[in-house]
Amino acid sequence: MRNVMNRVFFSKSLSLTPPHLRFFHLPAAASSPNRAVHCMADDSPLSEPPNRSGDGSVSAPPPSPAASSAIDFLSLCSRLKTTARAGWVKRDVKNPESIADHMYRMGLMALVSSDIPSVNRDKCMKMAIVHDIAEAIVGDITPSCGVSKEEKNRRESEALEHMCKLLGGGERAEEIAELWREYEANASPEAKVVKDFDKLEMILQALEYEQEQGQDLEEFFQSTAGKFQTDIGKAWALEIASRRRKRQ
Repeated sequence: MRNVMNRVFFSKSLSLTPPHLRFFHLPAAASSPNRAVHCMADDSPLSEPPNRSGDGSVSAPPPSPAASSAIDFLSLCSRLKTTARAGWVKRDVKNPESIADHMYRMGLMALVSSDIPSVNRDKCMKMAIVHDIAEAIVGDITPSCGVSKEEKNRRESEALEHMCKLLGGGERAEEIAELWREYEANASPEAKVVKDFDKLEMILQALEYEQEQGQDLEEFFQSTAGKFQTDIGKAWALEIASRRRKRQ
């Protein structure tokens, strides 16, 4: 049986302000020559004849616009996995977490949290994994960067608009945009919970860096003191603070 591999290299240049982006979809690794392929026969007729090239081999259908847009979007989001959180970089933390690391644990916080009246946990999980998504383009802008809140919001709004267009618009893009706007505006019970998770994840990570690397990261605890909005935020912050005191 002859295996046919279609390798595709796709490049798209997009103009942004800032920056100028290029997306490269690299060829997938070839399958191992020793890997067996098992197929199950089916007596049911094909609804459509397969596409065949001149040599008689079956070719894959061209990718749909939806698939292309999704992969473009996900490729851009890969920057969230490789961009370190700026606060830890400025404090010379070794092997600092990425933006994606931060959002992932926030998603877990929403997953394991107790049910809260009038709060949709599924929505909290979604909000946690998109609240910093614009940082794939603008980076992690912290208060120490000297950028005003208004300018930060402008840059991130512009980046989010581009990302939603890259995704192709539609229902999923609008859902991401709405979750992001709701979080930024602190405009719902879910947004308040996720805002607290954002602070909680940071101080929990600070505690772990103190334990692992002997750092003194008091400033991160001070920056969140008295700013938790929800009962769960306050309770978890007290627990983290208690564990920190036991180690001092």
